[in-house]
Amino acid sequence: MPFRHTAPPSAGRPSGIRSDRHESHPVPVEAAHPLIPAGPEAVNRPYPPRAQQLPATLWRRRSVFRLAGAGVLAVPVVAALAGCAEDDTVHDPDPLAAQEVLARADAAAATAAIALAPQSSAALRTVATERTAHAEALRAEIDRVIGVYGDGTTPVHRTGTVIVPGPDGMPVLAAEVEAAAQQPGTVAQLRDQLVRSQQAAAALARTESGYRAGLLASISAACAAEAGVLLT
Repeated sequence: MPFRHTAPPSAGRPSGIRSDRHESHPVPVEAAHPLIPAGPEAVNRPYPPRAQQLPATLWRRRSVFRLAGAGVLAVPVVAALAGCAEDDTVHDPDPLAAQEVLARADAAAATAAIALAPQSSAALRTVATERTAHAEALRAEIDRVIGVYGDGTTPVHRTGTVIVPGPDGMPVLAAEVEAAAQQPGTVAQLRDQLVRSQQAAAALARTESGYRAGLLASISAACAAEAGVLLT
């Protein structure tokens, strides 16, 4: 609050000196502060509190800025909470995942074999097309089990490493089978590969039920026809 000295006019003046010269004139109340009412009753009235001196519009602006600042700070907090809510669980691979890997590996091997056996290109393309369709059907069933959110987005679903049967019947990593399928092989090698896929699908079909069992049985029968009819 500004300090205002209101000593009497004669205070501190030596006697015998005229008091009509250099007389101190009181500052009008209106000039001292525009919010203090004019008049004699306002001379000794204390200044209003600071909250009353500020216009209402300024207080409204300060409130808006304060609320806006709180909203900005709240955005990182909400984002952090959303990140913490994300599911980090690692699930076991779906039993159909290994069959999908085998189907895609067979399709890739059939396409690569065309370079070594162009005379069988029609049969090899048919095998590639059918095994790709098998892989897509298996993937659709896997995604159906995982489900989707109400807005159509797919939830985060982390899975462990997929293990598939290797050429010698021993389990191997899916990445090894996928890499081997990219190398051109003979028609005989592809036939043996299809036989293994047929046996794996039939064995899994006996452990599943409903649509899954029917899908695997159909895939097993198609692999048997490809190996025993198309590639003979």
